Amino acid sequence: MRRRDFVALASSAAAFVPLAARARQGERVRRVGVLMGLAAADPEAVQRAQAFEATGRELGWIAGRNIRLDYRWASGDLNVLRSHAAELVASAPDVIVVDGTPLLAAVRQQTSSLPIVFAGISDPEGSGVVANIARPGGNINGFANFEPAIGGKWLEILKDVAPAVSRVAILRNPAGLVRIARTIETLAPTFGMQAIDVGVRNGSEIEQALGAFAARSNIGLIVLPDPITTSLRGQIIQLAAKDRWPAIYPFRISATDGGLVAYEIDISDQFRRAASYVDRILKGAKPGDLPVQAPAKFELVINPSRLPKRSALRCPRPCSAAQTR
Repeated sequence: MRRRDFVALASSAAAFVPLAARARQGERVRRVGVLMGLAAADPEAVQRAQAFEATGRELGWIAGRNIRLDYRWASGDLNVLRSHAAELVASAPDVIVVDGTPLLAAVRQQTSSLPIVFAGISDPEGSGVVANIARPGGNINGFANFEPAIGGKWLEILKDVAPAVSRVAILRNPAGLVRIARTIETLAPTFGMQAIDVGVRNGSEIEQALGAFAARSNIGLIVLPDPITTSLRGQIIQLAAKDRWPAIYPFRISATDGGLVAYEIDISDQFRRAASYVDRILKGAKPGDLPVQAPAKFELVINPSRLPKRSALRCPRPCSAAQTR
């Protein structure tokens, strides 16, 4: 782990002992590589890492004694994440943990044998990540976040928030989440909307893509989950606010940071559960025998200061900056 990353996550410093010098005599130190799509200093990244590490400690994995965590942070940059994926695989850890579809794809290009545990992968069976949810086989397993049907729920909420919306831009990484985007396109007319698929890979493309909608009226945004859109959420939130576009996001952090509304899973819980799978693999379980698990709970998070006057959604009083309903 790089020194700057260590400093950025000082709040969980106990988990970042880089060497096994203090391992108990005769106790094997296991190595886990963690490839994260966000920047090390991003509050969302810190929360995910802390959830993962805390569960590991509860299961008996103590940094500097019997485990070493080797983090890499992609900061939403596709080129960086590919480089980090190659580095982690070359170091041959016992398990690799990834937190997004493009990160998983980058690691899969490098290895078909090292155990991989994912958190926050959308539609893993439909996208070909695993052949079967119950028994994925091979070297990959983990925790899915969103299935294609979620597209209908996002449309419903967006229509409740802003009944006048007639066009909805689907903001996503063009390399993934095709089935979710197609579901939104198919269902949009039933909500009186036209859906427009907008692929973005960086901040410049976000600026250009959303700028193309500036002269149009009644625009809404559905932001699909991805390290790119999550890392650049501040830019998306700012552009949506400037043109007064209602937008729905996949994670609470976007509503907390000033976005209108999020309909989300508890991504930190997925990292806690991912730690339990790492524990089982380190103790001898075969990755392909562990089922891919879907989330059991969704939350609606509203930023009351952003609610349009005609919104069908209402936040009870008193309201916090981001109110769960």
